[in-house]
Amino acid sequence: MRIGTMAGAGDGAGLDQLVAQAQRAESAGFASFWLANIFAYDAITVQALIGRVTRRIELGTAVVPTYPRHPMAMAQQALTTNAASGGRFTLGIGLSHKIVIEDMFGLSYAHPARHMAEYLAALTPLLRGEAVDWKGEEYRVRGQIAAPGGAPVRLLVAALGPALLRLTGRYADGTITWMTGVKTLASHTVPALRRAAEEAGRPAPRIVAGLPIALVRDAAAARENASRQFAIYGQLPSYRAMLDREGAAKPGDVAIVGDEKALRAGLARLREAGVTDFCAAVAPLEPGAAERTLELLASEQTTA
Repeated sequence: MRIGTMAGAGDGAGLDQLVAQAQRAESAGFASFWLANIFAYDAITVQALIGRVTRRIELGTAVVPTYPRHPMAMAQQALTTNAASGGRFTLGIGLSHKIVIEDMFGLSYAHPARHMAEYLAALTPLLRGEAVDWKGEEYRVRGQIAAPGGAPVRLLVAALGPALLRLTGRYADGTITWMTGVKTLASHTVPALRRAAEEAGRPAPRIVAGLPIALVRDAAAARENASRQFAIYGQLPSYRAMLDREGAAKPGDVAIVGDEKALRAGLARLREAGVTDFCAAVAPLEPGAAERTLELLASEQTTA
């Protein structure tokens, strides 16, 4: 299992800080560096900047909402960033949530599965550097992006429910999850996605799992702190469904927290569940916890 770290593209950090954070992750031996696309810096653009000053580490988005960006625009950005990073960019996309798409952007969220099916049908040829001619109910896309050095772009989809897992297995290289616990990954996400990919004649998919993690002295207090910090994810319907499937009352219940032994055991359970990549959201749940956690993850990366 490869281990990477995650940051928010604008969660209090400036551009120089994000670039430096990625450089430190590369120097520490991490396999990947992921950026969330929140309401601040554009994550794809930031990864293009990072791609010019790093040499080895995979750079990805976790994740960019599909609705606000036409497939041609998304492909153009992704191909450009992949070229800028020497082929190290992975595009992670997702539906986002009704509260964002309808209440903030004023777009319809009435048919999310249909939207993603059409979006992937239009986007995936473009990411391979091919022309597309797609006509559906939501999109009419005809064209091609000429970006030397940009294709192909690896694609991950934030797939939680059965419909999106089937689409992901058919079109994408894998999934990238958030707030999905290890039991749900093992019993639901991994087998459903592997089955869908096999039925589509595609290679075994990547399973990139994102969870909060912290090396702490007081695990119970850290879980409560995590539940407060990540409270919104216990309210958004898609994440709430995954927490319910896990039997988790709060987001902190799926966080990997505790001493060194507990964290190494948590990572081992992810490997056993079929996770191919861990996207570590290192959480400052206790003074000094972030630094200690990064050291442990770096040591685990060398032995994984």
